[in-house]
Amino acid sequence: MARDLAIDLGTANTLVYARGEGIVLNEPSVIALNSQTKDVLAMGHEAWQMIGRTPSYIVAVRPLRNGAITDFDVTQRMIRLLLQRVGVSRFNRPRVVICVPSAITAVERRAVTEAARRAGAADAQLIEQPMAAAIGANLPIHEPVGNMVIDIGGGTSEAALISLGGVVALEAVRVGSFDIDSTIQAFVRREYGIAIGERTAEEIKLTIGSAAPTEGEVRAEVRGRELMSGLPKTVVLTPGEIREAIDEPVTAMVDAVLTCLAQAPPELAQDLIVQGINLVGGGGMLRGLDRRIAEEAEVSVQLVETPLECVVLGAGRCIESYEAVKAMFLDNKGR
Repeated sequence: MARDLAIDLGTANTLVYARGEGIVLNEPSVIALNSQTKDVLAMGHEAWQMIGRTPSYIVAVRPLRNGAITDFDVTQRMIRLLLQRVGVSRFNRPRVVICVPSAITAVERRAVTEAARRAGAADAQLIEQPMAAAIGANLPIHEPVGNMVIDIGGGTSEAALISLGGVVALEAVRVGSFDIDSTIQAFVRREYGIAIGERTAEEIKLTIGSAAPTEGEVRAEVRGRELMSGLPKTVVLTPGEIREAIDEPVTAMVDAVLTCLAQAPPELAQDLIVQGINLVGGGGMLRGLDRRIAEEAEVSVQLVETPLECVVLGAGRCIESYEAVKAMFLDNKGR
């Protein structure tokens, strides 16, 4: 019998949850192709290692950008490979729940479900990431209490206020941790005349990047190619200049939270003073981001225990209870 699956199809990473087993796959959303033959050479961690290191005829691409499909065919092939890796074949087609950003359009939603069905899913349903994140964080979303979730992903940032099982206020911007990486690349190129790759920029962000001053800050050596001479060169970067460089995308994320709070009804807004705000997503792990949001919003902010897996765990909980929900619905209908 086919297993029901939940897929968090992220811009940076893709996670798959199998019903009754938990998370069975966690890979970067990267696929390596031979541009001449169109053959798939690698996917996930193997393809991620190839970014910026391949000959001209091999391209390592991310088929999703800003939470939306940029290349339908490549995305379909990637989903098919994901399903194959977790044991799906044409004889056991699973039902799939896919987590998507709330910012994507109706056309982009249709593209995601169509890609999943063509890749081998018997049925594909979508769940918005903030709602899945709230379920994964064990928030009391079905109670008349304000629960706020901030999901900072690779391509999108979303702030959602949830009460009684629905979204009361929502603000989403197509700015994420990849925008921080590209801002770091642009800063090093502009200030030091050195070209660095996408992976190097991400390492700088993880090592010394921060949204607010933190204790124990250290400098980092960065190696790249000097634009004038074309020769390798090493420079030393400080946390302060990186913090200043990435201020624009970080400010956009914080502003989205403030805009969402401004839409909140007074009764739910006062709940947040007691409940606080929950921060999820890989981008939410940026040092000092929780403190900066807390200072500007004047509400406590806490990073959840499993920020990277929170969304797919929430979607997984939905498929675990699918039969029970269906049975309840049939019972009520029978009465």
